Amino acid sequence: MRHGKKFNHLSRTTPHRKAMLSNMASSLILSKRITTTVAKAKALRKYVEPLLTRAKEDTTHSRRTVFSYLQDKETVTMLFGEVAEKIANRPGGYTRIIKTGNRLGDNADMCIIELVDYNELMLKEAKPAKAKTRRSRRGRSSTAPVEDTTVETVVVEAEVVEEEATTEAEAAVEETEASPEVEKESPEVKDETPAADADESEEKEADK
Repeated sequence: MRHGKKFNHLSRTTPHRKAMLSNMASSLILSKRITTTVAKAKALRKYVEPLLTRAKEDTTHSRRTVFSYLQDKETVTMLFGEVAEKIANRPGGYTRIIKTGNRLGDNADMCIIELVDYNELMLKEAKPAKAKTRRSRRGRSSTAPVEDTTVETVVVEAEVVEEEATTEAEAAVEETEASPEVEKESPEVKDETPAADADESEEKEADK
């Protein structure tokens, strides 16, 4: 039974376990990805992630602390150089465990443990992070910044002016098209007026 068992000894003595995790952490930092059992990967994650966090602060004290765990100069140089630049903006969760099935010999659960920032395929598929917004039930505070809408109003006014100009141009075109018809109709009206006067004069002479 595993009641109250919070630490996996991995069936090894303390010196053996520490040496194994140190070697696995060095291999992970140098190769960026290793294949191991799920139990070892979970223990390695607890062992190596604090060292990755420590590497963000490049000081002599940090380097000596990390070296006391890894015992490898090449690994420490790689960690504080290339790896520290990659993980600089990540607040935690530097490793990922991907299960790959069971081992043929003893049916052990196998997996791949890797550094998250070095898997380019998953980084391309990941969506860009959205800015975090804090919502409150009390509503918007009076000190909240007011959005600058001057640019939007200028754009709207420009669109309205353009629409008015187009409507005026269309109205002018319609007037010019209608003006020849008026000119054609006007002579006919002038021709009718003398005929009407002649008819009136004839009616007056008949009355006389």
